[in-house]
Amino acid sequence: MSETSSNTISIDAPLAHVQGILFDIEKYPTWSTAIKSAEILSKDDQGRVTSAKLSIDAGMMRDRVSLDYDWSEAPARLSFSLADADLLTGMDGAYVIEAEDDETTKVRYELTVSLSMPIPAMMRTKAEKTTIDQALSQLKAFAEK
Repeated sequence: MSETSSNTISIDAPLAHVQGILFDIEKYPTWSTAIKSAEILSKDDQGRVTSAKLSIDAGMMRDRVSLDYDWSEAPARLSFSLADADLLTGMDGAYVIEAEDDETTKVRYELTVSLSMPIPAMMRTKAEKTTIDQALSQLKAFAEK
C-alpha cells in the first residue's frame, strides 16, 4: 500500500467561502490548471456530487478518471476515490477543511495514487506532492481574489 502524501495551507478567506469552492466540483477547471474538465455523473438527494469524470493533466499524472465522492464527514472533509481510469489503478484523496479564525481557513490535501505502470516510489511521491502543492496554491489564489 502506498503512503499518503499531504500538505496544508492557510487561506485568507472564511471557511464557508473555501468550502463553497471545494464543494463545487464542476467548477474545478476554473481554478485548477491540472483539471482540464469536470463532468458530473451523479448527485445525491442533497444535490452534492457523488460521481464525476475529470480530465487530469498534472505533469506525470495525465488521465481521465471517474471519482466517487464521500460526503459522510462533510463539511469538515470531502473525500474521493477512484472508480475508473485509463492509466491509474488507484487514487484516494481528501480535502480536510477547518477554520483557523473567522477570516482564515486551513486546508489539508491528502492524496495517494497507484499507477498501472511500474514507477519508483520516490517519483510517484514527488508527483503527488507536486500535484498537492499546485492545487493548494491555486485554491489559495482563487479563494483570496
